[in-house]
Amino acid sequence: MRRPSAKVISLLFLSIAVCISLLFQEPKINNTVTAEGKPASKRDADSTALAVAYEKGGYDEYLSQYDPDQMAANNTIVIEGESYSEVKGMQASVVENKEGNAGKAVLTEDSGAISWAFEVEQEGMYNLGIHFFSEPGKDSDIERELLVDGESPFNEARSITFNRIWKNESQSFERDSRGNDLLPNQIEEYMWQESLIKDNTGFYEEPFLFYFSKGNHTLTLTSVREPLVIDWLKLTAPEIVPSYAEVASKYKKEGKKQVSDVSIKLQAEQALYKSTPSLLPYNDRSSPAVEPYHVSKLRNNAMGGWAWRMPGQWIEWEIEVEQDGLYQIALKNRQNYLNGMSALRSIYIDGKLPFKELKEVQFPYDHSWQMNILGTSNDEPYLFHFTKGKHLLRMEVTLGELAPILRSVESSILELNAMYRQIISYTGTVPDTFRDYNLEQRIPEMIQVFDKQSKLLYGIASSMEGPSESGNDRTAIINRLAYQLQDMANRPESVPSRIEAFKTNVGALGSWMLTINEQPLALDYLIISSPEAKLPKPEASRWSKMLTGIKSFAASFSENYDDFSDEEDGNQSITVWVTSARDQAQVIKRLIDDRFTSATGIHVNLKLVSADVLLPSTVSGKGPDIALQVGNDLPMNYASRSALQDLSAFPDYLEVQKQFLASAMVPYEYKGSYYALPEQQTFPMMFFRKDILEDELHLEVPETWQDVYDILPTLQKHNLQFGLPQKPLDAIGNELANTNIMTLPPSPAYAMFLFQEGGQFYKDDGKSSDLDSEISIAQFKKWTDFYVNYKIPIAADFANRFRTGEMPIGIVDYTMYNKLTVFAPEIKGLWSFAPVPGIIAEDGSIHREVGSGGSASVMFKQAKNKEDAWTFLKWWTGKDTQVAFGRQMEIRMGTAARYPTANMEALASLPWPTKDFQKLKEQMNWVQGIPEVPGGYLTGRNIDNAFRRVVVQGEDPRETMDKYVRAMNEEITLKRKEFNLPY
Repeated sequence: MRRPSAKVISLLFLSIAVCISLLFQEPKINNTVTAEGKPASKRDADSTALAVAYEKGGYDEYLSQYDPDQMAANNTIVIEGESYSEVKGMQASVVENKEGNAGKAVLTEDSGAISWAFEVEQEGMYNLGIHFFSEPGKDSDIERELLVDGESPFNEARSITFNRIWKNESQSFERDSRGNDLLPNQIEEYMWQESLIKDNTGFYEEPFLFYFSKGNHTLTLTSVREPLVIDWLKLTAPEIVPSYAEVASKYKKEGKKQVSDVSIKLQAEQALYKSTPSLLPYNDRSSPAVEPYHVSKLRNNAMGGWAWRMPGQWIEWEIEVEQDGLYQIALKNRQNYLNGMSALRSIYIDGKLPFKELKEVQFPYDHSWQMNILGTSNDEPYLFHFTKGKHLLRMEVTLGELAPILRSVESSILELNAMYRQIISYTGTVPDTFRDYNLEQRIPEMIQVFDKQSKLLYGIASSMEGPSESGNDRTAIINRLAYQLQDMANRPESVPSRIEAFKTNVGALGSWMLTINEQPLALDYLIISSPEAKLPKPEASRWSKMLTGIKSFAASFSENYDDFSDEEDGNQSITVWVTSARDQAQVIKRLIDDRFTSATGIHVNLKLVSADVLLPSTVSGKGPDIALQVGNDLPMNYASRSALQDLSAFPDYLEVQKQFLASAMVPYEYKGSYYALPEQQTFPMMFFRKDILEDELHLEVPETWQDVYDILPTLQKHNLQFGLPQKPLDAIGNELANTNIMTLPPSPAYAMFLFQEGGQFYKDDGKSSDLDSEISIAQFKKWTDFYVNYKIPIAADFANRFRTGEMPIGIVDYTMYNKLTVFAPEIKGLWSFAPVPGIIAEDGSIHREVGSGGSASVMFKQAKNKEDAWTFLKWWTGKDTQVAFGRQMEIRMGTAARYPTANMEALASLPWPTKDFQKLKEQMNWVQGIPEVPGGYLTGRNIDNAFRRVVVQGEDPRETMDKYVRAMNEEITLKRKEFNLPY
């Protein structure tokens, strides 16, 4: 028997010492979690003195025209869905007795608009309610634009969101072959819902109020995404929610009694419904008191956590009580995310807010688990009346008093970015430090804007710091920018020298907004009990922690949480390597277990490996049967060395190939055969800021390159920039991390110019480069002239410059859409994208060709079970699997992870807004593939070298390109000789 090494023994003693140290830590138990009284943090201090900044066209500005308290209506107007007055761009159909709902309703499509005419007898402010059914679609939230009398009443009404309702496919968790809990599949619960129209960002807590004068009006809902069944729309008076004192008084008057000897425990991970499928149960190993717990196996034992942080997200549990009476509610929670702050939740019972104190329940920061009873600041628990039977308890993320703060900050960012653009229109982005620009004379309102925004930001910081007025990490950026603005207002001559710091601070304030509105909270279980019931301790005993720590340490030598392989390894088994990340590997493994192995009987040994392991393992003969998510350059390079299986040799290959654009297959062709199936395909689109291009500069979106040349002088007059792509992006809009100088693909910008003029990268079946042809030289000069003559930036962070408006128009991979959706929420609705500019052909059509990038799946020649491996490749790249994988990635990582699948049917099934997907489809018609040839790895590198010599060193485009084409051809010839190919 082998003796344990000294290292293992020392680690064991270290583990025991750490566990013993836990003996001297006392767990904290809070009696109540409050919604009134003393704030739980400085951020919760009174902000009534906060200056109000109205965004132009926003809801605050809209409300400022009326007095909701004096103009509140007191009657109800019901508008039946089927009684619509007009339909445009859609086929509206009337349905009867839909899913148990008696009567008629109207089914609206995912595009077009539908209107209703109605009469208002009493002038006033109304809430707008809707009774709707979530029709099956693409699994995304339903979005509509609301118009009143043909116009949008305020900016926020342009994006009204209706949540779908999700649930676990099964409330009992399945386990893998190693005994670990698997995450449950999420399925939609199609059901009727009734809700008031409100802000989907959470910046406004109360439902929207709409003013209607006496007389005839129209309401219009324009479809942005997903179909929707509408039963009725209802205009109602704003509801007044009572206080707890009023509710308690009512209990007493009605003689309601407290129950006794009752305790009902609900495990939080057994939630009934949720607003988004990303709210998944997860494994928490922070304490052995978390239920259920295992020392070495993964157990789904907690709910919420970091995923449950965005305003408007909610989770709902079903409670069943055996007797009528008054109950208290306790929550075992942990809020160890927001140091010095409270996470906020609104709590609803059976769809209603019981009393106004539950609108904003605070969960203060603490590193350990807490047992909290919902109650007053005086440690008096709130009592809830439950009748015998089933009830629903919902907890929803809310911003509370942060909402007006964030609205003001958002408005401030937009105004400061607009001022930044005005300033650089005179100074440029790199001002001359020795020049006096006289900005206070050229921009008279500059000092006033700086002074106003400085006072606003100081007010925000003061409201978040509370009475102590001591700064903290949450207010540091606000105070820094406020000081800078005040100092620039006092010393306007210093503005040009500080413009870069000003831009950086405003950008940092935008990033601050993204983090400060996040309200994460973890739950272990809920207890509905009689007030005198004894509650369990939230943390385990010291001895339990020590014992569990020792057991977990011992188990760590045998458990491997990164191994996704099946333990069964029979004849029908293939090895698949994934080179991306753990999240992707987990999703793929679950799809394999649920949809592939169960259907085919083929076992898959899935392994997560680093991309640089693939080459040495293949050379040594220890590689996989299949590799997923490899770069476009790999298939040809491996195929030329006889390492890959020719997929076009399989009889049904041509049928499989039809799922993809012809351009997607181009990089994987070698000697007339194809050695990969595409997984992802990306291509450029043109992004533009509507508010700047159309509203400020009064320019039209360019259709041709001549249009681009026409708008460039106007952009440059204001020192704004036009952007061209330099490198391809990954699925979430970031530059590819594995792109290095040796494998640098050809510039997407040059490929675009070249393909639009009918050029090509290689000639004579890949024997030599064609970049020295007249067309190629002319397009190379056209490309470099943008940088030489118009001084557009060689390299730029497009997302940041687009966000500030410094680069209000540019061409970049369409995956930038994913990044902007999450990264820049303050400009939502202010930007869009379109097909790239093109050239006008003789027939009058516009040619918009672009090159493409992507990733692929390959089968290695050494694979033993080639038919099984081919079955797997067909399954993996097929529509159903690609749709499932894409939706699961969005579930886990959000909209930023929308999957750019190469399968055209699958792409159409992902939750793109209808109008945006139509633009993608239009550009897809012009996508061209960039071929890969032996020695072609120097093509992108030498194009980049030639570009920099022309742009940076001022050399002649023709001579420079001729020089580098000779280097390309020498390498291509060398490689063709090596592989015994004609040259």
